[in-house]
Order: sequence, then C-alpha cells, then structure tokens
Amino acid sequence: MTTPTKPVGAARRLVRRAPQERTADQGRAARGGHAARHGRLTPWLFLAVALISEGVFTVFPFLNTIVLAFTDATRLKGGAFIGLDNFSRMIHDDRFWTALQNSALYMVIVVPCMVFLPLLLAMLVHTRLPGAGLFRTAYYIPVVSSTVAVGIMWSWMLDSQGLVNQTLKALGVITEPVPFLTERWLLMGSAMFVTIWTGLGWYMVIYLAALTNVSRDLYDAAAMDGAGWWRRFVSVTIPGVRNTMVLVGALSSVAAFRVFTEIYVLSGNTAGPGGSAMTVIMLIQRVGTGLDAEVGYASALSLVVFVITIGLMIAVLRMQTRENEK
Repeated sequence: MTTPTKPVGAARRLVRRAPQERTADQGRAARGGHAARHGRLTPWLFLAVALISEGVFTVFPFLNTIVLAFTDATRLKGGAFIGLDNFSRMIHDDRFWTALQNSALYMVIVVPCMVFLPLLLAMLVHTRLPGAGLFRTAYYIPVVSSTVAVGIMWSWMLDSQGLVNQTLKALGVITEPVPFLTERWLLMGSAMFVTIWTGLGWYMVIYLAALTNVSRDLYDAAAMDGAGWWRRFVSVTIPGVRNTMVLVGALSSVAAFRVFTEIYVLSGNTAGPGGSAMTVIMLIQRVGTGLDAEVGYASALSLVVFVITIGLMIAVLRMQTRENEK
C-alpha cells in the first residue's frame, strides 16, 4: 500500500506561510502589550492635571510652610535657619495666647450648638407637616450664600445705627446703641451667632440623610410602650444618628477653631479694641501679610494650627471608635 503524499506546491506554500504567521503573532502580541501599557497609563493621564494642580497648590505650599517655620523668613528675604526660635517666641507672645483663647472659646460654644440645633431642625422638617419644604429651603439659603456677603449683611444690621439697635431703641429696650461690633465679648457673640446661623442648614441636611436610616418601627414601638417625645428622642433618635453627631462635631470643631471671615468682616479687620477678639487664623493673617510680614513666624503659627486640628480629628475619631465598640 502506498502512502498518499501532498503536492510539492502545497508544501512550499505551508513553508512560506509559517514565517508570516509567526510574524503576525508577534505583531499581535506587541499590539496587545502596547494596549495593556496604554490601558494602565490612561487613568493617570486623566488625573494628571488634578495631581499637578494638587502638588503645586497644596503639597508644595504645605511642605514649604514646614520649612519656613524654622527660619526667620520675611516677605523680602528667604531667611536663615533658626531652629525652634519661632516656637519659643510664640510661647512668650501674648497675642498668640489671646488668639488661642478666643479660638478655643469659639469652638467650645459653637460646636454644641452645631451638633444639637441642626438635629432639632432636621426632626422638625423631617415630619410630614404642611410647609416643611419651605422650611428646608429657608434654612438652607444661608448655606449657599457667600460668607462675606452674610457677614456684611449682619454688620449692617448690628451696627450702632443698624436695624437691630434701631428696633430695640424703638421698643424702649435700650437708650444707647449696643456695641455689638466694637466690644470684645459682644463681637465674639455676634460672630458666633452668624456662624451658627450660616451653618444650621448644612448640618441639617446631613442629619436629614441620617434620620432616613432610622427605622420608623422603633418610634412606633417606643410610642406603644408609652414613651413621650423626649424619651423617643433620647432612646431612638440619638442612638440612631450617633455616628452622624460625631461627624458633625468633628467638622464643626475644625471650622470653629479656624474661624476668620465672620470676625474679620463684622469688625472691619480690627478684631475688636486692640485686637482683643482676634483668633489664631486672624493672627496668622496679620503676621504673614503686609510690607513687614514675618513669614517664618506666620508659618510656625500655621504649623501649630495644623497640629491642633489633626489632634481634634484624632480625638473625635477615637471617640467614634469607642462608641462603635460599645
């Protein structure tokens, strides 16, 4: 029996086709590798502008501030390394301690108001009452308004010839204008009021989102057990939004400690008589600007504010962790 053989021409074509197929496979592999590399680079290309901007306007200034904090840099010279002299000066600077006291007092008074008042407002508008949508809009209007514009409006109203003083005088409550914007503690109280009034709507929205996750069955069960409004609030609402309360406390603590615009606008950049109502951020602004700016000292102050802020955040996070472990 004879074995059939392929034609010689077909064999030659197979021989010629083999190198071509290997070349095609190599080309496909190269294109696949290029596509894989391109796929890995594509997300970074989309992020490139944002990353460059973040590096130029955030990371570099932050690192530069740390370096400048240990120098005697001014506006006109780079400065020389002086070690911890700026921090030693800070300890003996009465302006710093006054500003730190004002910032701490601002935080101690404003934060509890920011934690509880928005929660009460959220519960009010969360109920299905007529006009609840109108209340939500009214409370949120200050949030979308410029802080500077809000400060200017209240400075007009609280001026010695403003609406508040004129109204109190017309009602016979006062005979002389109340120095809301010129006396230290009244100025601080006025700024706190503006801060609370501006932030109520924002934190109210956060609480509204949290209240939607509290089961209505818990309220019904508490009501069947004879619990009144206050008991339901303490036993159902607060445990249901406890994590949100911690979040609001953290956000409002940082914002209150770093307050600037309200006091700056209300006082016209005077911060009360002799700068007695000045906060730490206002002190940084005064020290670090102007022809005689002390950039090194202002950087040291900024670094201290950063450390205090980080400390506040860590304390709040630990508090939240302990609550979750219970």
